[in-house]
Parts: sequence; structure tokens; C-alpha cells
Amino acid sequence: MRQFQGMTIFSRFGGKLLGLTIAFGLSASASAQMMINGAGATFPYPIYSKWFDAYAKVDPSVRFNYQSIGSGGGQKQILAQTVDFGASDGPMSDDNLSKAPGKLLHIPTVAGAVVVTYNLPGNPALKLDGPAIAGIYLGEIKKWNDPKLTALNPGTNLPDQEIVVAHRSDGSGTTFIFTDYLAKVSRDWKSKVGSNTSVNWPAGIGGKGNEGVSGQVKQTPGAIGYVELIYAIQNKMPFADLKNADGQFVKPTLESITAAIATAQIPDDFRFSMTNAPGKDSYPIAGATWLLVYEQQNDAAKGKKLVEFLKWAITSGEDMAKDLDYAPLPAELRDRVMKRIAEIKM
Repeated sequence: MRQFQGMTIFSRFGGKLLGLTIAFGLSASASAQMMINGAGATFPYPIYSKWFDAYAKVDPSVRFNYQSIGSGGGQKQILAQTVDFGASDGPMSDDNLSKAPGKLLHIPTVAGAVVVTYNLPGNPALKLDGPAIAGIYLGEIKKWNDPKLTALNPGTNLPDQEIVVAHRSDGSGTTFIFTDYLAKVSRDWKSKVGSNTSVNWPAGIGGKGNEGVSGQVKQTPGAIGYVELIYAIQNKMPFADLKNADGQFVKPTLESITAAIATAQIPDDFRFSMTNAPGKDSYPIAGATWLLVYEQQNDAAKGKKLVEFLKWAITSGEDMAKDLDYAPLPAELRDRVMKRIAEIKM
């Protein structure tokens, strides 16, 4: 093999093979590809990953580098402008938004469910309600055969076993959705712990990301944790039916998530909650997830590509949501979001 500027020549004496690789042609193609960087929520990572892969075929000139570091990290990085977009499952607070160097837009993408998963002998089907979950996470319900749990599960043989509480150790939109729900169904939780992307947990062990909590529950007999639905499905983990605001026990399904988002009162800035939603079919721990994007883009070329991707995501991308057990946005909300995307300036 001999090296020449701009190309590499492979030759086999005997005259049968002469191959030419035009190196500068390949490098020129690679350098033309634009990289758009994002970071944040683990909750929507499965659908975002699918979108980024699919969009590479729609526009081969752009690639997305997304770091699944939790919603708290996504909010911090977009505030610091170290990424082109952030991602969060909890809307940013007024205080955080006031720290932004420009106007930040919340672009809702899909809705999903946070499930309560567990590790018990035989993994029986469980039913739980808000007060019971709050009692477990407050450290007040300590054993699986506590009367409050057996009353919810007549005929189920719950073991005389310590409950090991697993929660997120990082700033997390999944935590925001979970604690937002608990604050609505438990006065004690609201006054003692409250709701946020990270809280001072009264009990339990931490895991980083939905992946970390899934791992803690799978590896720890007697454990209970909260994760996004797709993580439980992918890891073949059981999850409880939950009593909703109408007193019905509901499974986390595409239909019950869609029922919940249909009831949401969505303001102009798209910051909203859909936990403990009314309606007999609504799953109670459901939430939306948002991309966080500056209204005024600093890099016009990147901004143009980002806007094109957002428009694709809210139209074609939404059609992929159901395959991963996320609920697509209702049609009326999609129309509103598309108008907001059109307001992004280069």
C-alpha cells in the first residue's frame, strides 16, 4: 500500500486488482454534516432516539447528538447555552426561566406514563392508590403485608417482607411527574416533600436515570420504584394498576394516557400538568415531555435545521409514538405547537 496526498492506492502485483479510495471525497462528505446537540430527559429517550435515526434519512446533512442525563441536566444546559436544545418532563419554573439569556419556548412532543414497578416473589398483579404510594415513599408503610396494601389487594398473598424504596438520584422529569401526582393525592406528601425534579426523599435508595431505577428494582428483592412505561416493558417488569381520580383502577396504556391528556387545560406557554386527571379512563401518573428551544436562535444555519426537524417531529414523528407506548399529541394541540415553532427566529 502506498500513500499519496488526497488518495490511497491499493495495488496487487500480478495485474488483477487495483483499488482507489478517494479519501478527500469521503472527508468532505463527513465535514458537510451538521451536528445538533441536545441533552435532558430520560423519559422520552426511546422515542427521541427513534426520531433522530429516522430523521437522518429525511435530511442526511444533519445529525443529532442527544445526552440522556435527566431533565434537571437538560434545563441547566439549555440555560448555559452549552446545547442547541434541552429536554424536560417537567415545565421550567418561572425562576429558572428568568435566568435564561433569551426567551425559552416549551415545545410539547408526546405524553407518557410513569408506572410503579416492583420485585416480589412471583410478581403478582397489584393494585395501588395514591395514599398507599405516598405512605411507602414517606417511609410509613414499611412491609408488603401492611394492612393498607392487603386491603387494596384482597386474595393476593403479599409477603411479610421489607419494602425497599427506589427513587431517582438525579434531577428528573420522571420525578417531577411522580411527585406532582403525590402532592395532589397526599397532604402529608405536599407539606413534607412537595414536587420538583429532585426532592429530599424521606426513604430509599437512588438510581441514575430511568435505567438506574429499573436496575435497582430488578436487582433488589422487595423493591418498589417508578419508571417510564417503556423501561418497564423493555425490562419485562411488572407494574401496578392505579386508582384514578374517579376511583377506577386503571392500567397504564396508550388509551389511558390519551384519556388523561385529553382533559388537560393547556395554557399559551404550554406549561401544564396532567397528573391525577379526571375521567374514569384516565391513568393518574401521566405527563407530557417538552423540548426547550430559544425563540431567537444564535446560529441561523443550525436554527433553520432545528426548526425543520421540529416540524417533522410534530407531524411525521408523532406517528411513531404509539409503537413505543407514548401518546401522540391531540390534533388541536399539534396545530398550536406548529404555530409556536413558526415563531422561532434565526
